[in-house]
Amino acid sequence: MTSSTQTFLNDVLLGLRQTPKTLSSKYFYDEEGSRIFQEIMDMASYYLPQAELDIIHSQSQAIAELFRDKSVDLIELGAGDGRKMVHFVKILQAKTTDLTYLPLDISESILQVNRRLFEQEIPGVRVHPLAGDFFHTLPEIKDRTHTRIMLFAGSNIGNFRKEKAAEFLRFVREHLQSGDFFLLGVDLKKHPRTIRNAYDDAGGITKKFNLNLLKRINRELGGDFDLSAFDHYATYHPITGASESFLVSLKKQSVNIGEEQVQFEKDEIIQTEISQKYDLPMLENLASDSGYVIDSIYKDSKERFAWVLMNVSGN
Repeated sequence: MTSSTQTFLNDVLLGLRQTPKTLSSKYFYDEEGSRIFQEIMDMASYYLPQAELDIIHSQSQAIAELFRDKSVDLIELGAGDGRKMVHFVKILQAKTTDLTYLPLDISESILQVNRRLFEQEIPGVRVHPLAGDFFHTLPEIKDRTHTRIMLFAGSNIGNFRKEKAAEFLRFVREHLQSGDFFLLGVDLKKHPRTIRNAYDDAGGITKKFNLNLLKRINRELGGDFDLSAFDHYATYHPITGASESFLVSLKKQSVNIGEEQVQFEKDEIIQTEISQKYDLPMLENLASDSGYVIDSIYKDSKERFAWVLMNVSGN
């Protein structure tokens, strides 16, 4: 068993021994999970990608103007293949005197795709990819004299509960200094039904995505989950802003995972995902609790999503 498979097994068993049972959303994205997630991205009810692209195309000029004639290092956490960032980086390069783009992602192969894309689309930009968990790769970026913009796009911060989100922002702040910025993508509170429909669609794609995590455990860890014995359920709490996804056991059952056996009661749940939504007071608290000051908030035309530009408060 490889070390990554052993870690996967350890995390799964640890989560399923808890009350309530949990499985980490970071294990959603095997090859099949990534393919299903692309289906989710294409759903009309899944508003997040379109909302963020709206911001990128309508607000990049205003953001880049703040860095006119500066030397800038743009460090993107969880960069992926970089497609959605080409426009923003192109605009930023035109405003700055010197720009280096440092995409960080756990996948080395996807970063090679990223690098080729940027070298083709923006030949003048320097691209320095760093593969690995950014909790480990971020400290590898040595101090520079350039202004740093730390970019955490998408709604990735929503995968952290509020106290963990502040902890993460403080971790990032350790790698910034006065005059640097953190550009954070956040999903905003909105009509509860809009959010519910994004995470529990009528076509069952989000259900398929959630159940694929059990399929992955079966394939990679020797599990024997009966997928027909579990259902998908999603909730949204409009006061706290927490959207959560669960798998529900439809009967009393035993599941084997490798040499371990896990018991489920009828209607017992496994929590698989949280996606935190924010409003302005929550964002202000998050920033101040983490050592930042909000500079500007850039929203899409329907005010569904935002990029929050924060500067580092005094060290």
